[in-house]
Amino acid sequence: MAAAPEPNENLVKVFDTDQESEAMVVQGLLESEGIESLITNLDAPQDILPGVGGVIVQVREEQADRARQLISESQSDAANATSDLTEEPTEPTA
Repeated sequence: MAAAPEPNENLVKVFDTDQESEAMVVQGLLESEGIESLITNLDAPQDILPGVGGVIVQVREEQADRARQLISESQSDAANATSDLTEEPTEPTA
């Protein structure tokens, strides 16, 4: 398992959100694929002042493209799953 990125390494933002929990899910996704990431709170801690600031997920520059691809695929899969749940069931035909 690779070591977590150091804050002074050349890191790039691959995801941002207002919800720390969403950033943690993204971090878990990336780590499951062997991409170490760093979560950074912007402006204010979300557990103290929710909705103020935001949260970003950063990865090493050489892993950024793969990380963005994984995040995009995950968001597409989630959107497809949601649309499948909201579709009206069809009646079977004889």
